[in-house]
Amino acid sequence: MAVLAYCLGKREINHYFTIKNAKLISLALVVVLLVSHTVSRYYGGSDSCEWLLSRGRYLGENVWQPYGCMMHKYKSTEAKSCLAGKRVAFLGDSRIRQLFYSFIKILDPERREDGNKHEDISFEDPGSSVNVDFLWHPEANNSMKERLVSWTQETSPKPDVVVLAAAAWSIKLHSGSSEALQQYRANLTAMAAHLQQLAQHGEVYWVLQDPVNEEALSDSRKMITNQQLELYNEAAVEVLKPGPADGGSRVKLLAATRQAAMATIAQSDDGLHLPESTRSVGAAVLMNSVCNKLLKPIDGSCCQTSPPPNRLQKLSAGFFLGFLVFLLLHLLGSSHHRRPVPPDVESLEEKKPATAAVPPGPKAALQALCRMGVIMAYFYLCDRADVFMKEQKFYSHSTFFIPLIYILILGFFYSENSKETKLLNREQTDEWKGWMQLVILIYHISGASVFLPVYMHVRVLVAAYLFQTGYGHFSFFWLKGDFGLYRVCQVSFPGSAFIRTLHDVLSCVLFPRQVLFRLNFLVLVLCVVMDRPYQFYYFVPLVTFWFFIIYGTLIVWPQILQKKANSRCHLVRVRRFWSRWLMLGFLSPGGGVWYMGVVVKLLGLLLFICFFAFSQSFFESIFSAWPFSKLFERNGSVREWWFRWKLDRFAVFHGMLFAFIYLVLQKCQVLSESKGEALFSARISNLLLLLSVVSFIMYSKWASSCKNKTECNEMHPYISVVQILSFVLIRNIPGYVRSVYSSFFAWFGKISLELFICQYHIWLAADTKGILVLIPGNPSLNILVSTFIFVCVAHEISLITNDLAQVIIPKDSMALLKRLAAMGVFSLVAWLLTRGGQPTPGA
Repeated sequence: MAVLAYCLGKREINHYFTIKNAKLISLALVVVLLVSHTVSRYYGGSDSCEWLLSRGRYLGENVWQPYGCMMHKYKSTEAKSCLAGKRVAFLGDSRIRQLFYSFIKILDPERREDGNKHEDISFEDPGSSVNVDFLWHPEANNSMKERLVSWTQETSPKPDVVVLAAAAWSIKLHSGSSEALQQYRANLTAMAAHLQQLAQHGEVYWVLQDPVNEEALSDSRKMITNQQLELYNEAAVEVLKPGPADGGSRVKLLAATRQAAMATIAQSDDGLHLPESTRSVGAAVLMNSVCNKLLKPIDGSCCQTSPPPNRLQKLSAGFFLGFLVFLLLHLLGSSHHRRPVPPDVESLEEKKPATAAVPPGPKAALQALCRMGVIMAYFYLCDRADVFMKEQKFYSHSTFFIPLIYILILGFFYSENSKETKLLNREQTDEWKGWMQLVILIYHISGASVFLPVYMHVRVLVAAYLFQTGYGHFSFFWLKGDFGLYRVCQVSFPGSAFIRTLHDVLSCVLFPRQVLFRLNFLVLVLCVVMDRPYQFYYFVPLVTFWFFIIYGTLIVWPQILQKKANSRCHLVRVRRFWSRWLMLGFLSPGGGVWYMGVVVKLLGLLLFICFFAFSQSFFESIFSAWPFSKLFERNGSVREWWFRWKLDRFAVFHGMLFAFIYLVLQKCQVLSESKGEALFSARISNLLLLLSVVSFIMYSKWASSCKNKTECNEMHPYISVVQILSFVLIRNIPGYVRSVYSSFFAWFGKISLELFICQYHIWLAADTKGILVLIPGNPSLNILVSTFIFVCVAHEISLITNDLAQVIIPKDSMALLKRLAAMGVFSLVAWLLTRGGQPTPGA
């Protein structure tokens, strides 16, 4: 009964919750969210600087999250660069003095709180000419007013940033009397005009009073109650309430530190002064408010506005909009086009349909481009416009491991019998890519890179993707032998000798055109729409590079294919120490030569990898040269490409070597791949399983005990293959394990590439530094909704890419040449148009 209920439950879910219905729901959600966020910003305000200064919450210990935007953690060099040549003044009592010290510790982390109490304190950095002063003014009285008046004189040097507050001393000296409160309000009213005048020159912040821990206060401070402080805050807000912006100049109220102090005031030593962690929140808020608009850090969205679209982005918007208008005018009432499931671009395995599929026509391509345009508009609104909010990541073990447990349960719930039982069959590799991609997504959104054991295991998952790339491409070329030479030999091509030669070159070189199109189409579109370099999406350049390396290794003379090395295996019995007879295959002399040729090619590839790995200067000189620099540089350097390439430099080679050994063993009929049968004999299978489990555990133990990322990354290229091979053997040696797979994970595996790329802009935010916020104030619901939309979009893009690949990349090389020429002319025109809007050097 339990099994029946389990199967019926899956059928009910699959019947009602189809991907088509899911996409319709996600589209409706996007429309509703766009409208609600637009209305909220129009009526409720869209100033992220106001959010930074007024609202926020603690994500965890010492981690402050402003409402709706991200704070950048400023380093000393960045802070000095922002404040170079500027003067910052803090006016107030001992609590403002604390804020002063926290602020200058960002500039100079070694600075100690060594100033005298109740006196002025100065800080100067000679290198950057930054001056930060603390001026002792414990009360908002005539003394403070005179200081402000002196700065407003035309001949007087004015501070660029003024931070001030006072109230506790007024409450203490006058025992919380109502007359003192009235005088406080009158004094603030008298100072307000001078503050507004200073705000037109620089920035002025009035800090609202932080709460106190009344139980910990000394007897001389018992009259400083939270009720009294709240009355003084209300008076300050009433007098200094921001009015209409006058060129962006106005007094700003800093209330975020007060909210942060409410959660930490219990840790205060004397009940009045805040713990250092809370003071650091106030200093960080001030630094972000002053510097974000100047330095524009990608992970500091507070106090920043999105830059206007450049000319290339406008052209791309017009391009997609033109297709949409054309479709609406000429294709109304057209029948729906049924789109086939895209093949796996990484393994190159493709299931052939029972009947030949009709290639989609121009109408299908037009519809696909229109859908792509709508999706790209959503990408732009999510991560390049000020429509949706963004928040920073915060890692905790629960945010990583609880979702991990959820997806594992779902994966087991959707277990199915596999149609194939061969080692690393299509369903199994889809499953493998699926659960790896889900783990990587959870890793990214939870910020788990700060936890070293998780970081190292995720590094193995990235290496496993490259291992599959080497395994899949090597297997395809070895078994199919399709390097494009068939077209060269079979096609009768008219025309001049030059054209025939060009056709031959295209036949050989452009064989992988559909693979490369599917790998790079989305990334190239995003490079234009999102104004990001190609290397920003590092995994796609990495896989593309290794595809060319595999292709070049196998196509170079002599081309060695299975049909050339199609020799018989002579079986010989060999006695082993465990007193069992084993069957080992030895190849006939004719076929052995070809196999040795493959070994030589693999050894050559290994030497190529080692040479580049130990010649960083040579590596950088090659990839810094044009045209490689356009593909592999990021921020004017190839250092990141060097790091990414070197980190998993042996993974593809390991995949190719494993594929070669497996195919040889399979040809020699050494493996038992029937349903339910172990891959080897019982004793060998048990031994290999034991070794695999021990190796798997030992690697995890090493990854958990590694001291730092640098040390771990140095060892990773050499030992990651241990974890990968251990998993492959554990997953494939037992016949009953090899005969089942998770359709849940396999479904995600088929769109793993799109999931990896799309997460950059419609799930994460600020170039993966933060999290996209569609539903403010409810982090759990926000993750559920944004994830649902994100997965639907990724699946739709995979179908769009498949449609366009069949239309844009024809099998006929001359047709492809014409389309490439047309695309080249279009790209040249677009480049010239965009270049026309750029200033010429030296202008």
